[in-house]
Amino acid sequence: MSEKIKFGVVVFPGSNCDHDAYHAAKHALYQDAEFLWHKEPDLKNSDVIILPGGFSYGDYLRTGAIARFSPIMNEVIRFANNGGIVVGFCNGFQILCESGLLPGVLLRNSSLQFSCKHVHLRVEHNQSKFTSQSKAGDVLRIPIAHGEGNYFAEADTLKVLEDNSQVVFRYCDETGKITDAANPNGSLNNIAGIVNKEGNVMGMMPHPERACEAELGSVDGKKVFESIINNFVLQIV
Repeated sequence: MSEKIKFGVVVFPGSNCDHDAYHAAKHALYQDAEFLWHKEPDLKNSDVIILPGGFSYGDYLRTGAIARFSPIMNEVIRFANNGGIVVGFCNGFQILCESGLLPGVLLRNSSLQFSCKHVHLRVEHNQSKFTSQSKAGDVLRIPIAHGEGNYFAEADTLKVLEDNSQVVFRYCDETGKITDAANPNGSLNNIAGIVNKEGNVMGMMPHPERACEAELGSVDGKKVFESIINNFVLQIV
């Protein structure tokens, strides 16, 4: 692919997956990437914004609650509201929910324990900017690392998400079956990732940026990045 896009990786105090996201975009996917400091309300002409995992502001108050008020988030929200592509992995998903760009909230894992392991995700459909390079029903192997990944939404919100096909990833077993045993955190409906109604904002608890090189145990995370890249290039061709 000759066209390159620019990923802007936001860095908050306490982010610890920012370099992972930068490395995945620049060195595994061969795209442009730049770090964006949270105090500077400048997206530096980024095509895609990544809110990375970690423990922004030490997870004080609630996960993502303080990061939501960082100066750069006003620009991220404006960018998203104008159709820009924004993705949040793990803590980034939590920040997207706190900022109102995605519905729902991430609660403590049902086990009340931090969970760090590879899990299986079922791709619910490939009609999104983030799953187009997969097939509906594909099973991806991607790691998680979180203590507050338990997705919750009120019943009416959950119904809207399901009815509008806004759930893009669910926790499953290696065969693609949705089971309680395959759910690592208690998320409603085994939800692992969702998009907004407009389809340009996606949050997921697993870490695709940590599954882009065989040396890390899986390259399934590349499908998320490749979907983003492919859809963006199609927009400008």
